Amino acid sequence: MVIRSAKVIITCPGRNFVTLKIETNQGVYGVGDATLNGRELAVASYLTDHVIPCLIGRDAHQIEDIWQYLYKGAYWRRGPVTMSAIAAVDMALWDIKAKVAGLPLYQLLGGASREAVMVYGHANGVSIEDTVNVALDYKAQGYKAIRLQCGVPGLASTYGVSKDKMFYEPADADLPTENLWNTEAYMRVVPDLFKAAREALGEEVHLLHDVHHRLTPIEAGRLGRDLEPYRPFWLEDAVVAENQDNFRLIRQHTTTPLAVGEIFNTIWDCKELIQNQLIDYIRATVVHAGGITHLRRIAAFADIYNVRTGCHGATDLSPVCMAAALHFDRSIPNFGIQEYMRHTEATDEVFPHGYYFKDGLLYASETPGLGVDIDEEKAAQYPYKRAYLPVNRLQDGTMFNW
Repeated sequence: MVIRSAKVIITCPGRNFVTLKIETNQGVYGVGDATLNGRELAVASYLTDHVIPCLIGRDAHQIEDIWQYLYKGAYWRRGPVTMSAIAAVDMALWDIKAKVAGLPLYQLLGGASREAVMVYGHANGVSIEDTVNVALDYKAQGYKAIRLQCGVPGLASTYGVSKDKMFYEPADADLPTENLWNTEAYMRVVPDLFKAAREALGEEVHLLHDVHHRLTPIEAGRLGRDLEPYRPFWLEDAVVAENQDNFRLIRQHTTTPLAVGEIFNTIWDCKELIQNQLIDYIRATVVHAGGITHLRRIAAFADIYNVRTGCHGATDLSPVCMAAALHFDRSIPNFGIQEYMRHTEATDEVFPHGYYFKDGLLYASETPGLGVDIDEEKAAQYPYKRAYLPVNRLQDGTMFNW
């Protein structure tokens, strides 16, 4: 069964998505997510101009060989654009293989290690009270884990806090928004947020928080220590991860579990963090870490060191990627938790899918393949709109390193 054609589909049903559709000479096709928030067209070009010509005529069943060919054959390895493009190919080929086998994808990955996967939702608000009220609503919906984010007093806006309570899109403008940041005010408000949330939600709900890389290691260690009485599930992206020794310093000062990795592209980005047990959860995604093939390697390596997965799952990942993540989550032994942000109704119409939420869990589709598709006619109704992620500056105007 050979690859006959492939095309890139760009659509914007509320936000931009890039999808790769690969078709075979037997009429079977597969889809893969290639979305890179704020840099979507770069991946689309990489696929169209460089990758697709190399796919035509290849055996669609040779997933591993094609992955190695695209990774090693390019010479210029790694990076978010390259790995997102490879991921799209990988997802589409796994979709094809599972459809031909007549099985949901997780069955080809070794079968189910669990019936469903625990997910966490995003509770955010302009104030502590607002966030806690949203968290109570999430608990009423059955969520067993909730991420808490609130506005920082004195700041006009805070990255990670959305006006919309169910959907969140950080790429918010035609040109980058510039937010101001105050570390001291942030460090004061987060412990109060967790104290109020624990009192309101009780002891059974897992509480999470995302720092968005905005602290130094010693600041992160202090925050982790301050949060320990409220037993957070994890502290995410506490510092920039390029210097992986940052996490060694955090470990010396807190027992709060640490999570990182949504911007990682390969196993080499997290090798030292995992090998030295400096983190507890690896958050690499199917689309940004080279697809299911490579993410399975990361998970297997992490399992040796008691590190669990906690894959990124914001709305900048299309339902194609979410479906792939669920099949991956169901199959691996060291699954931890899955981020879940609901897509808009328009997005769900463009990407019809079979996965569903119930009682704090997501259930993967039992349809052969990924269990998700793209409606090209509906996709064409939503043309691309340029959008950038915001940037941060300190209040004195200094460009902030995060």
